[in-house]
Amino acid sequence: MSAGETAALPQPLAGVTVLDIATFLAAPFAGTVLADFGATVIKIEHPRLGDPMRAFGTPTECGDTLVWLSEARNKQCMTLDLRHPEGAALFRRLVAQVDVVLENFRPGTLEKWDLSPDSLRAINPRLVVLRVSAYGQTGPKRGLPGFARVAHGFGGLSYLAGEPDGKPVVPGSTSLADYLSGLWGALGVMLALRVAERSGRGQDVDIGLYESVFRLLDETAPAYARHGVVRERMGADVPTVVPHGHWQTADGRWVAIACTSDKIFARLAEAMGKPELAGPDRFATTAQRIAARGEVNGLVADWAAGLGMEALGAICDAAGVPWGPINSIADIFADPHVAARGNLLRLVDPRVGELVLPAPVPRLTETPAALRHAGRARGADTEAVLRERLGLAAEAIAALRRDGAI
Repeated sequence: MSAGETAALPQPLAGVTVLDIATFLAAPFAGTVLADFGATVIKIEHPRLGDPMRAFGTPTECGDTLVWLSEARNKQCMTLDLRHPEGAALFRRLVAQVDVVLENFRPGTLEKWDLSPDSLRAINPRLVVLRVSAYGQTGPKRGLPGFARVAHGFGGLSYLAGEPDGKPVVPGSTSLADYLSGLWGALGVMLALRVAERSGRGQDVDIGLYESVFRLLDETAPAYARHGVVRERMGADVPTVVPHGHWQTADGRWVAIACTSDKIFARLAEAMGKPELAGPDRFATTAQRIAARGEVNGLVADWAAGLGMEALGAICDAAGVPWGPINSIADIFADPHVAARGNLLRLVDPRVGELVLPAPVPRLTETPAALRHAGRARGADTEAVLRERLGLAAEAIAALRRDGAI
């Protein structure tokens, strides 16, 4: 992703060092985002168990899954047993040198290991600690376990996903709350680092998985508080505008059409060859279309069913009507716009050969993200980190390994 002309400029997070002691996906994904933009992220795993994300997803010949190769990219990998006295001592020495710690254990776990954020800030007052858990560090559910699937339900997202007469379904990726929590976490870390720069004081960034999806549910909270409205499942529809959904074309493809205003609907009516539909006595206003939701959607469905996807798209493009294909991953790989934007990054990994990974987001024009390597083997950088950061000799490292600390 990095361009030769901008290589002289340091990446945005160059000079920031992060210790990632989290497992699985949510907090580690925050580290992935930070690493994509230049932070040095040291992934710390248990010497024998490793991160369970190495076994989650599609396995590869190197023993790690595609999920690991993608989402642990750009990180140094070292092993350290935080429950071992010598392992904990080494961790504290590393904390003195870094800016950020990422963790997603159950609340109270770090405190039980005598590694609470407050005790770590006694070593490094500027330290920022990202803490991701199922329900956050406070509240009656704070100690309960949970994964993204549970967070989608508790946070209100799964309730809205599915057809009106059907059961709640998976809202896209089963890991959505993990990825969203990682994004919120990366934002929180950067905000806290800004405060640390100004004040010299670090702080905790506290995120519950469910909060990451709840924050994104449109107007459901104020609508319920003000009017007692409980939004129900609507399939591809939304409550506030019509037509705004998914339709099948004559060639069996599915498309999304979004009419978010009266002007756009008038354009669609014209494109459909039925401009009278946007007349004042028919469906000119959003209120009229909502009142006749089934009829309006049916008219669009009949029109779409008579056209192939390419023909429908050309008509919508010419009319200025927002539309798009419902793409499978195969469609995405074949799409020329995706190729032009560089959304798929190809690299050759020394352990598995050619890989295609999703490109970092966002796109910065002057200091872009850089993909340095895919997720590395467990403990690949242990000796280098201990030698270069803590000055340990080979004999001392070998002794730590024999003792089970690393």
